[in-house]
Amino acid sequence: MTDDPLTALEAHYRSMPPVAAMQIRIAGFDGDHLHLQAPLATHVNDKGTAFGGSLTSLMTLAAWGLTTLQVEAAGLDAEVYVADSDVRYLAPLRGDLEARAELAGGDWEAFLRTLRQRGRARVSLTAQVALPEGGVAAEMQARYVAILRPSAAA
Repeated sequence: MTDDPLTALEAHYRSMPPVAAMQIRIAGFDGDHLHLQAPLATHVNDKGTAFGGSLTSLMTLAAWGLTTLQVEAAGLDAEVYVADSDVRYLAPLRGDLEARAELAGGDWEAFLRTLRQRGRARVSLTAQVALPEGGVAAEMQARYVAILRPSAAA
């Protein structure tokens, strides 16, 4: 295992066959935002635009990855799950996919404090897939849940 959290996250993505097929790469992380990219060529639909399921998957993985990075940076050993999400498709995307995830209100410290105290916590995130010319192709509001692993809670 690597000490670099982004390298470890990319390796984790590649360890899941459906996600590996997406050819995702981490395009940036500043502590508050996680950017993922994927080539249009592996996500194109019959109309020559990005497949809606791919947009949703990329946003889901970006928000999951951001939550996972926050949990690991706090030194906690927890599983992170998507609890629910609401996706809106706003415009067709004819270029490579780029998703950006961020916290939606609240704060990471409160989420992490609850996780430490109760062994589980939830947090709301937003994610968007940008259009190359500006604007948004799709957006997602989602809640993620983190649950301490039994060995970590003891």
